[in-house]
Order: sequence, then C-alpha cells, then structure tokens
Amino acid sequence: MAVVVTGAAGFIGAHLVEALRQAGHEVIGIDRRRSVPKPRYVPLAADLLDGDDDADRALRYADAVFHLAGRPGVRDRGPQVDFWRHRDNVIATARVLELVPPSAPLIVASSSSVYGGSTNGRPCREHDVPRPRGGYATTKIEGEKLCARRAESGGRVIVCRPFTVAGEGQRPDMALAQWIRAVAAGQPIRLLGSSRRSRDITDVRDVVTAMMRLADCAMSGTVNIGTGTAHTLAAVVATVGRVLGRDPHVEIGPAPREDPPATLADISRLRQFTAFTPRTNLHALVERQVRAAIGALANSGLRGGGRVSQPIR
Repeated sequence: MAVVVTGAAGFIGAHLVEALRQAGHEVIGIDRRRSVPKPRYVPLAADLLDGDDDADRALRYADAVFHLAGRPGVRDRGPQVDFWRHRDNVIATARVLELVPPSAPLIVASSSSVYGGSTNGRPCREHDVPRPRGGYATTKIEGEKLCARRAESGGRVIVCRPFTVAGEGQRPDMALAQWIRAVAAGQPIRLLGSSRRSRDITDVRDVVTAMMRLADCAMSGTVNIGTGTAHTLAAVVATVGRVLGRDPHVEIGPAPREDPPATLADISRLRQFTAFTPRTNLHALVERQVRAAIGALANSGLRGGGRVSQPIR
C-alpha cells in the first residue's frame, strides 16, 4: 500500500512512519519540518494549506491516509493561538478531507481532551456529549464534525481520540518529558491541582498499533485509544524517581481550567473493531523514555534551580 502520514515528523507520526515501513508499506510523510528519506519513506516538507503540488497529489492517490498534523498544546496561550489552532486543526483537516478520495481509509487524530475529563471514575465513551475545557479541545471537536460529514456521505473515516500518549520522542513541552528533565537535573516538579489527579496513560507503540488496525476496518466512526486504567500523578512522579534513582521534590500549584481532575477511556469499541487492548507498563514506559532522552539530558546544560510547571496530559 501507498500510505500518507501528515504530521510525520511529530511524536506519534514518527513512530507511525517507522511501524508502517517495517510492515512493508511505501510511506509518504507530510510535515512542515524536514525529514531524512529512508527506504520505503519519502518525506515532503510542506504545509497542508500552501497548495503544494506534491503533497496534494500524494493525498489524492493514497491507498490510506493518517492525518496527525495539527496545532498541539492544550494550555498554549501564545500570540494568535486561536488563529493558529483554527487554521491547523480545522481548516487543514477540511483540506485533507477534500483531497482524500472517499474510498480511501482516512484515520484522523483528535484528542481525549474533547471529553473534558472523566467523572467519578466513569470511563469516557465515544457517544458522550463533548465538554471541551478550552480552545484546543474546541477546535478538535470542529474537526470531528467535518469528519462526520464525510462519513454521512459514504466516505471512510475513523476519528481516534488518544489518551495521554507517552514514550520515546514525546514532545518536550509535555509533562512526563519535563518531569524527567527536572528530576534528572535535581529540580523540583510542580504538579497542578493535586497529586491524586489521574490519567489514562497510553504507550505510543500501542497508539500506533491501534491506528494501523483501525485502518484495516471497514467502518467509520469515533474510537478511543487508551488503556481503561488510570495512574495517579503521584504514581507517575514516583516511577520517574525510581527509574532515575532520585527522590523527586514536588510542589503543588493551582490547576488551570483546561486541566481535568481525571481522564479514563472506555475502550470497548476499540476491542470490538480491532481485537486489540492497549496495556501500559508504567515503569517500562518511563524507562524507555528516559533511555531515549538520556543523550539530550547530558547535553541540555540543566544545572539546578528552575521548575517544571506543565501538568500531565
């Protein structure tokens, strides 16, 4: 198969490209960042909204498309953030939907943030009414609505809602990556809200496996990708400390509105359509992420002081 991955240089995208290559697929990656060509992999440095002829052609003739490109950052408050979120999460998704033929499987990455968190230990289900807590989640819902129109007209499209993805190559602004850097450097970790808050943490390898299996399903709809198991922030911090052989110093601060007390996925639909159940070994996952980051940590120049203030997501 000729497969296109948008956002191919991103955290999940890079893992997906490698998995597809290993499975023998010819992969075209589209990303604004440049990548190095590899066997069975052709990277295209392009913006989805710039009208790049090669990128447009790849999407038109793909056998399958994984649309992972977007504007990340649940708590981003940078300049013009609303403009860029709408551009990259809504308008770019509309462009992909326009170009990809209806018969080609289209897997679109949304976010568990659309739920606004789980309540009283109840897992979030795909049919739950969205309760977005901020602009990022709102744009993801808008993108999902565009996908629903494609499905209603007979096109193949699956919207994935991943829950707190972690592993090698995780974005440096995400909590686990920041906590690893902080503990390794002897800096305090600042938890927002409470150490009793919890997250359904999903191994990036399992997210990729789930997406690839969903692409083989003759269905359209929305599917959670999580584990159905919650980990408290205290447990995650303690695991980082054990892996690094250090005692983390934790400070508690107020949580922003965008940060829900808990997240938890109902993965019944994922099991139904893929016969796959993601499972996260928290210690092994953190150990892998530490091992992958150790070179960067050695060269980062971190020396005491400072703090890490991003909550896990």
